[in-house]
Amino acid sequence: MDDILNNKNVLVTGSTSGIGLGIAEKFAAAGANIAINGLGDQPAIDQAAAKVDVAGNGKVIFAAADLTKSIDIDAMFQQIEAELGIIDILVNCAGVQYVAPVEDFPLHEWDKIIAINLSAAFKTIRLALPAMKQKGWGRIINIASVHALVASKYKSAYVAAKHGIAGLTKTVALELAETHITVNAIAPGFVDTPLVEKQLDAAATLHGTTRDQVFQDVVVASQPSGRLVGVEEIAAMALYLCGDHAASLTGAVLPVDGGWTAR
Repeated sequence: MDDILNNKNVLVTGSTSGIGLGIAEKFAAAGANIAINGLGDQPAIDQAAAKVDVAGNGKVIFAAADLTKSIDIDAMFQQIEAELGIIDILVNCAGVQYVAPVEDFPLHEWDKIIAINLSAAFKTIRLALPAMKQKGWGRIINIASVHALVASKYKSAYVAAKHGIAGLTKTVALELAETHITVNAIAPGFVDTPLVEKQLDAAATLHGTTRDQVFQDVVVASQPSGRLVGVEEIAAMALYLCGDHAASLTGAVLPVDGGWTAR
């Protein structure tokens, strides 16, 4: 087991499934203590926690928080400090999506997407930094999207939030450039998660076509590699950013997108 994160305390938001869960498992295998956070019923949460627990030898806790509420985020940090200690590595992965033309976009969906995809990251960073500065070391990783770099129709709130994450990442990195705390964003394309699989199946049903045709029209048309990005690839990039060899890598928005943004 690679123990480069031995005894480090990590918070991964949005980690009860998908990319966040993959990162939590990867970091646990590297020796970290993990606080997972995310949505789901109790059996799903227990299953996610068990996957992270079996991946490593550190402590694993579930930190419940509604990331749209500042008071919940504050309480989450208090719980983690009490049960694990101060956070050494913060991974902001929580995200939601809604698709509609601008003139039809519900205001409550806009507010929710901005709150979870952007404002929550600002609030967690704000709370994590004092202890990181005191300790003299830290890593902040924001899981953005290719939509932090390019836009797509009907995703106004999501694209705005992810562009905001890119700007937040760069700004905080500049403020911390003279410290040993780095701040970076990973910008995935289409990733092989249960959520993406469900979206492909739903699109096939909606348009009366096959899943393979939807895959060609949606994934292959955007991602020159012609395949979904593996969760493991995102997790490996996140782990790389935590190593001492990445100490000068800060303020970057790193695409892992099969060539999407190379066009």
